[in-house]
Amino acid sequence: MLDFNQKGKVFITCKDRSVSYLEQEIRELGFVPKEVTRTGIEIVASMEECMDLNLHLRTASQVLYEIKSFYLRNADDIYRRFKAIPWEEYLDIDGYFSVSSVVENESVTTPLIVNVKVKDAIVDRFRDLKGRRPDSGSDFNGLVFQVYWKETQASVYLNTSGETLAKHGYRKIPGKAPMMESLAASTIFATEWNTRVPFINPMCGSGTLAIEAALLATKRYPGLYRDTYAFQHILGYNEEAFLAKKKKLEAKIVEATEVKIIASDISLQAISFARENAAYAGVEHMIDFQVCDFAETEIPEKPKGVIFFNPEYGERLGDLTELEETYKRMGDFMKQKCAGYRGYIFTGNMELAKKVGLKASRRIEFWNGTIDCRLLKYDLYEGKREV
Repeated sequence: MLDFNQKGKVFITCKDRSVSYLEQEIRELGFVPKEVTRTGIEIVASMEECMDLNLHLRTASQVLYEIKSFYLRNADDIYRRFKAIPWEEYLDIDGYFSVSSVVENESVTTPLIVNVKVKDAIVDRFRDLKGRRPDSGSDFNGLVFQVYWKETQASVYLNTSGETLAKHGYRKIPGKAPMMESLAASTIFATEWNTRVPFINPMCGSGTLAIEAALLATKRYPGLYRDTYAFQHILGYNEEAFLAKKKKLEAKIVEATEVKIIASDISLQAISFARENAAYAGVEHMIDFQVCDFAETEIPEKPKGVIFFNPEYGERLGDLTELEETYKRMGDFMKQKCAGYRGYIFTGNMELAKKVGLKASRRIEFWNGTIDCRLLKYDLYEGKREV
C-alpha cells in the first residue's frame, strides 16, 4: 500500500508552448520546480499533494508520480524487468488498470508492444502471488501506469490524473471547433489580464474563453467539476481526504460581481450553448451574453481592459475571401472602438492576420492541436501615439 504522504519525483505534463503558464500555477501553489522542459515540470511532492495538483491546475495534462526508474536495454528485457516491480502495493486485485507508454528505443516499433508486455508482466505477477489477476483494458477508468522509456532509461509512473486534465469538465456542449479549456486558460494567462478590468470576447462560440475568465476571477478551480481521478484507484487512497479537499475548493470561491465579462456572437445557437456551459460552471450570472455582430459588441468606457478574438483560421477552401474581410473588420473595430484596451487575436493563419491592419507588439506561440498558432497582441493607444 502506498503511503500518500511519502514524497517522490512528480512530473506534470502540459501541451508544448504552455509550460511557462503551468510553472506560474505550480509556483502559486507553493511548489518549486526542479526541472522545466518544453512539455512538463518536475517537482518533489507526495501523492496527497498530487491530489491537490489535479484539483487545481488549469493548464496541465497529467500529474505523474514516479514509482520506479531503471536501466532497460531493449524490448527483450521488458517482461522480466517489469514483472519484478511490486504492483500489488499499488493495485487491488479486484481493481482495473491500463498501461500507457512513450517510447524512444530502436528495438521498439510501436508503444503498443510495450503496453502489452508490461500488462502481461503485471497480470502474471498477480497470478503467481494470488492465483488470479485484476482486469485491464485500454481506457483510463481505473489505475493508470505510465511508462517513459528513452534509449536505455525507463521510468514508471502512477498517472494520478487518468483522463486528461486539459478538459475542465463544465463544457457539456462543445459547439463548433472549440478551444480546449487548458489552452484557453493558457492564452488568458498570456494576456496578463488582472481579473479586475473588463474581459471582452467577441465571436465567443461555445463560451470557453469567457467562462475560463470568469473561473479565474472567482477562483473556481477545475476540480469543482470533476469527481473521478486515477488516484482514487491507488491502494492507500482515502475518500474522506478527497472530499475534504473538494470542500476546500468550494470555500475558495469569491464573488467577483464587479468584474465585467462580455461574450458576444452573431449566432443565437452559439450564445445558447455558451449560456448552458456557463450555467453548469456556475458563472452564467457573471457573463453578459450578447447576440450581435462582433462590431456591435458593447465596449465599456472605463476601466480599460482586454478584448480577445478567437476567429476561424480558414482551413476550408472557399472561406478565405470572406475571412480576409472579417480580419480587416476586426482591426477596424479595435482601432475605432477599443482605444486604451489591449487587443488580442488568436489565430493559426498568419496570412489572414496581415489583414488586421495593425502592428502586433507581441506574437506569443501556441499549438492548437497540430496547428501552429500565435496569440497576437495589439496595443490600442488612445489619441495619437507619441513618437
